[in-house]
Amino acid sequence: MAGFLDILRSGRWLTLGRARLWALAVLAASVGGLIYLVATSDGRMDYQSRPLGTDFSNVYAAGTYVLERNPAAPFDPRLQHAREKEIFGANTPFYGWHYPPFFLALAAVLALMPYTLALFVWQAVTLLLYVLAIRAIIAAHFIPPLQGEGGARSAPGGVVLLLALAFPAVFVNLGHGHNGFLTAALIGLALVTLDTRPILAGVLFGLLAYKPQFGIMIPLVLAATGRWRAFFAAGMTVAALVAAATLAFGIETWRAFFTFAEYTRVTVLETGETGWHKIQSVFSWARMWGAPVPLAYAIQGVLSVALAAALVWLWRAPVSFALKAAAVCLAAILATPYSLDYDLMVLAPAIAFLAADGLTRGFSPYEKTALAFLWVVPLIARSVAQATFVPLGVIGMLVMFALVMRAAARDHTLSGVPAATR
Repeated sequence: MAGFLDILRSGRWLTLGRARLWALAVLAASVGGLIYLVATSDGRMDYQSRPLGTDFSNVYAAGTYVLERNPAAPFDPRLQHAREKEIFGANTPFYGWHYPPFFLALAAVLALMPYTLALFVWQAVTLLLYVLAIRAIIAAHFIPPLQGEGGARSAPGGVVLLLALAFPAVFVNLGHGHNGFLTAALIGLALVTLDTRPILAGVLFGLLAYKPQFGIMIPLVLAATGRWRAFFAAGMTVAALVAAATLAFGIETWRAFFTFAEYTRVTVLETGETGWHKIQSVFSWARMWGAPVPLAYAIQGVLSVALAAALVWLWRAPVSFALKAAAVCLAAILATPYSLDYDLMVLAPAIAFLAADGLTRGFSPYEKTALAFLWVVPLIARSVAQATFVPLGVIGMLVMFALVMRAAARDHTLSGVPAATR
């Protein structure tokens, strides 16, 4: 047992060669699964009579309402479901529209195309943005070639990029036709440019407002560290989006949005209609284990306060920026009660930051093993939680956040020690 724990602690089992092989295997299996899904469809509906890209159907349906100059309709569950049935067939499940009104503009652009083409364009463009964000993270943290077997030199940055493409959340996102690529790209690029181009970073953070549940920790970090240009750029971006949406779609659309938000909170989140095993949050974990709603919110609130305090200390401490960036990605998911397995795409920039930092400065104990677990967990989080009530996704994120804080505490301690005595 001690030997096994030592292997997990050192992470020596996870070599670049093994990481590459696992990534290629997962990539091949996932691509094969997607090909099967498309090949067994009729071009629009899959073999289970669901729209290809399942959740993207709500984006497309909402866009058609915007083109008909009825932008408030997507926030009415009856009208939204009726449009989805009209487009995809009478047996189509309900896919709710949960986004702020300014996201309707993008939905309308996509609805100008045939459905299958719109789905392909949406996923291809946002996947490209995601890859560019991961490449930017790798470039910002120059990773020197490592000595391999037989004296060969290997480029770990290429393996990191391969792992980003093979990341199981990528294929969860593709299967759902969701927006995880865009979310990961925005937060990744914003963090990479935060210190060099703060206004651009602020704009990118502001664009994340289409997923408002991820905006709890980011403004806090910007304000706590005095990054006011990024803070105000983010605020101005959100204000501009709200103003543009109000001018384009009217104030009634905002009323409809807030009314439907209540439906989302009660029906989708609190009663678990979506399924507790799908929601990757401490709130859902508590509800899955039988906690009443007030207690679940209290647990989530305590965690959010603890995360906020940890982030303020971390971002004000003289430690590696990669640790700070990874921590804010993890906290962005952990602080919200409402995040699903496709939202685990936000873990990709966190893993990239930590991998780049570890390959450059060395990995902390258990960090490589935890990173490997965090990489694979989107593949199994939903099914394991459904079968066992054990939320591996949440557990993996909490463990990784704790390891990041431990590494930051080590860096902070070493920063006050003269180099000659380290």
